[in-house]
Formats: sequence, structure tokens, C-alpha cells
Amino acid sequence: MGILSSFNIGITGINSIGSGMAVIADNIANASTFGFKSSRPEFQDVLSSSLKGIDGGDQIGSGVKLAHIKPLYTQGSVTRTEQITDLAINGNGFFSIEAPFGPGYTRDGSFHFDKEGYLISSDGYRVRGFAANEKGELTNQVLPIKLGSTTVAAKPTDKIKVNMNLDSRAEIKAFDVNDPIKSSNFNTGIVAYDNVGTARLLTVYFNRQDKSKWDYHVVVSGEDAEGGEEGKNVEMGSGSLVFSDKGLLQEEIENENSFNFNKGASQDQKIALDFGNSLTEGGNAYDATTMYGSESTVARHSQNGAAAATLGSLSFNDKGVLTAIYNNGEARDIAQMAVAKFENNEGLFKVGKNLFKETRKSGQAALGKPNEAGRGEVLSKSIELSNVDIATEFVNLMSSQRNFTANTRSITTADQMLTEILNIKR
Repeated sequence: MGILSSFNIGITGINSIGSGMAVIADNIANASTFGFKSSRPEFQDVLSSSLKGIDGGDQIGSGVKLAHIKPLYTQGSVTRTEQITDLAINGNGFFSIEAPFGPGYTRDGSFHFDKEGYLISSDGYRVRGFAANEKGELTNQVLPIKLGSTTVAAKPTDKIKVNMNLDSRAEIKAFDVNDPIKSSNFNTGIVAYDNVGTARLLTVYFNRQDKSKWDYHVVVSGEDAEGGEEGKNVEMGSGSLVFSDKGLLQEEIENENSFNFNKGASQDQKIALDFGNSLTEGGNAYDATTMYGSESTVARHSQNGAAAATLGSLSFNDKGVLTAIYNNGEARDIAQMAVAKFENNEGLFKVGKNLFKETRKSGQAALGKPNEAGRGEVLSKSIELSNVDIATEFVNLMSSQRNFTANTRSITTADQMLTEILNIKR
């Protein structure tokens, strides 16, 4: 009986080690697969019999079985690429995919955009993320990531910020719109945009009124004004700046603000000039326009309008935020990558094509933003390689081969012993 059981024990070894070899071979075959996670075979002995019955001890084993195939979710090496849509997760988590079987999850970040503007995987499955609203503000709504329109509408200027100094030594002058240069102490040009995105040159003239007060006049050329004449200036905005005895901006007064441009522009456009936080507004006025005894000069100015533009380029940052950059310099967030986290990664079910799906053992996917609550960060222009260690797999391969050969020897030896028994009668 003992010799016959040796046959069965040897066969369990051959079968189990053969199945384990398949796991090792699969690891080696996927050594170049993006985001692949290797596995290892785990063996257990089979229930044995005891020569002493229920008292235990003196037990004879009944062989081996392949008990578990343990997936190893260690971090794979991350390599840099030149593809904008190549992404890698450094740390825990998975990208969320709309797969045919439902929500799918992957570590393979070799994505690209399809003809409809959706971010998709290599197999054409849409990638999900946190969508942005029409203002470019990220929300908590999880949707397939889509570029949307590749153009942005013009944004009319409604505010201009100016930081400057006006010379306290300047003489008092009365402003004349027909002779603005001679009747002003200082002027500067600012480009603003009307409601259809046409750039308009605004010239702001400053003239001193008294010891602490300056007036400003916003003038446009007649060819830019509704009903204007070429060669004649049209004043569309005006106001006053009042300074303290220390040369700090005490108060801003707006007198006129009605910009009527021509050539398709809307009428009565409002463009407010902001010279900084004055003392009246509760500011300290140190970062506002000043009136010191030095030459009049503009330190900086900015405006919030923009011309209509088309998409120039795309970029992902390390928070997984997809940003569209347009040829007018405007940047707008489109979406942020969603990263799925599981309580038990080892419980995920492999479905092929570098995809996993959740099971009862893995728990439900918790979608969140990169680098939050234990989720890894998303690296742009990067790809995670397979975590297979070829050197380790070759060692496991040789070890399995030796074990397989040894099990065949136990069968051939038992066969020789059984032959000897059968030859006793002879």
C-alpha cells in the first residue's frame, strides 16, 4: 500500500509544480507588459494519515496541492516618456475605466484621445475622472474625461489693474481730449478686449488737479469708437485719485465708465480701473498707486479679458489635473484623474487586457483624488513598467525544474520497487 501511495504522491507533486510553472511562465511572458503585477504560487501539503489514529503523530503525508496564487502589488519601475497622455501611479491605487463588463481598473496608463475627444485606454475604453464645470473649476462628479470644445469664447475686459507712481512734483494741468499729450502730465497704453474679442488700445492720460488730487482720462481713437471719426479722440472713462499727505492712495473716484466700441461690439461696456487698495477701502495703500517725488512710471498693469482662442496644448500635472492651454495664453482645467483604492488589492479579479474588476473579497472601489487618503500620486509623461524581476523568476524556474524532476524520480523509483515485488514469484 505504501508503494502504491508513492505513485499518487509523486503525481500530486508533478501536477502542482506544473501549475506553479505556469504562474512563473506567465510572469516571464508579461515582463514587458505595462502595469503588470506578478504572482507567486503557494503550495500546501495534503491531509495525511496517522499510524496511531486519532492520537496523532507518526503521520504519512499524501502529497501537495497548489493552494493559492498570490498577486504581488509591489510598485513597478516608472519610466519617462514624451507622450502627454502617458500616466503612471506612484503608490497605491488604480485608474478607473469604463469597460464592457462595468467599472474596470488598471495600472496601465498608456492612454490617448479618440476622435470624439475622450481619453481612452489602448483598447478604446474610456477613462474616468473628476469633471470640471464650464468655468474650469473641478467638481466631485465622476465622468469619462473629455476635451470638449477646442475653442474658447472671447472674454470682454471688465477690470484693469494698474500699479504705478505719479510724480508729486508735476505741475497742475487742465485736460483737453483734443490735445491730450500737452494737456496731461503722464500717459500709458493698455490693451483691452471687447465682447467679441477684438483688441482695443486704451490710452490713459493723467493730469494733476491740485496738491493731492489727480484725474485720469481713458481715451480711444475715433476709428474704434461707435460713431467716432478717424483722427479724433473719444473719451470713454474718467475718474480721480486722491492721495494722503504721505503720498499714499487715499481714495478712488469713478466719474465716467461707458465704452462704446464699434465693429460688432456691444454698447456700454463697463471697464473699471483699479489702482490698488486705497486707505478708504481698508487697505494700507503701500501696494497701491502712489504719489512720490519721483518720475511717473507704471510698475505693472493687467486686465482680465481675452480674445477667442483655439486649443494650443495639453498638460497633466502631478495631481492628475488635465489642463488645456489655448493660444491666447489662457489655461483651463478640464478634469482630474480619479484613483480607485481597495481594502484588499489581492482580492481583485484579473479579466485580461491589463484590467481588474472588484469582487466581494477586494471590497468596493473608493474613488478619490491622487495623493489623498493613501492614494498614490499621478505622474505625467510616465509609464509604470511590469514589477516582474526576471532574475528572481529564473531562479524560481530552475528550482521548479529540479522539484519536478525529483517528483518524477519518486514515481520511477516506486515503479522499480513494485516491479521487484512482482518478480518475487519468479
